[in-house]
Order: sequence, then structure tokens, then C-alpha cells
Amino acid sequence: MTKLTHVDQTGQANMVDVTDKTPTVRTAIAEGYILMSPATIQEVINHTNKKGDVITTAKIAGIQAAKKCADLIPLCHPLALSKVDVDFEIQPDFNRIRVQAMCKLTGRTGVEMEALTAVSVATLTLFDMCKAADPYMEIQGIKVLEKVGGKTGHWRHENKQIVESDSQ
Repeated sequence: MTKLTHVDQTGQANMVDVTDKTPTVRTAIAEGYILMSPATIQEVINHTNKKGDVITTAKIAGIQAAKKCADLIPLCHPLALSKVDVDFEIQPDFNRIRVQAMCKLTGRTGVEMEALTAVSVATLTLFDMCKAADPYMEIQGIKVLEKVGGKTGHWRHENKQIVESDSQ
């Protein structure tokens, strides 16, 4: 069983000390979906939502969230992100919008939590922007798709294994 890194020898919450870790380029990609009615999807596509530009608002919210991750998740390190990107794929055939976030930096700790936070807040923003039109929306499938860098190297969700390893 893997040792929990955020618990000390006495079982107390612990922020991991990354001082001695070698900085590496680290990237994480996460995704999530918001399901909504066909009429609400059309409002998003046609830019007719009464609250305004749904996608742009959610994109900005996701980027801001990634930058504020350490303020939201108690044991996360504050990170100097070098890149955050949040993309949206409207999938009308499935009555959903796919949200994907990529976070990147050169540092001593990974950016998975930042990518997950970006997706979470972007989908929550989509919900907030569209809730008057469709209060039955559902947020689903938030997960890390890929991470690169650090001790475990390159990991992808689809095969649930390490693709390549580096020694850092």
C-alpha cells in the first residue's frame, strides 16, 4: 500500500516538504463534462444565454481557479503556473460540453490539482450561467487524463500506467 504523503507519523495533516526535490517541467491535463438539455446547448451555441458569453466566462473562471488552487485545497502548495489553458468542446449529439484544462510549470510539485480545479470551476460556471434555462444539468467525469514530469514521469489515464519514467 502506498504511504499517504499528506499525513505525518502521528496521523496529522501535513504539507509535504518539496524543498529538496529537483525542479522539472510538469504538465497535467484534466477533463470533465456538463450535461444539459438540447435547448440549453443551443443557447450556448447561438450565444443567446441571458447571462452573456457562457464559454468565455467559464474559461476565465477556470484559469482563475487554477491560479487559486492553493487557497481552496488546504495542503496544496502555491504554484507559479507558467501556462493554464481551458478548452471547451460542445457535443450536441451527447447533450454535453466537454471541458479540458492544461496546467504547466517548472517546479518541485505536480499540477494535477490545479488542472482538476480549473475543470471543476469551469463546469460550475457553466452550470451557474445556464441554471435558469436548465436546473437539471449534471457535472460528470472529472478526472486527470495525463501528467508529465516528476518522479513518476509520464502517466496517461487511458491505459492507467506509466508511459515513460524519468529519474526526478
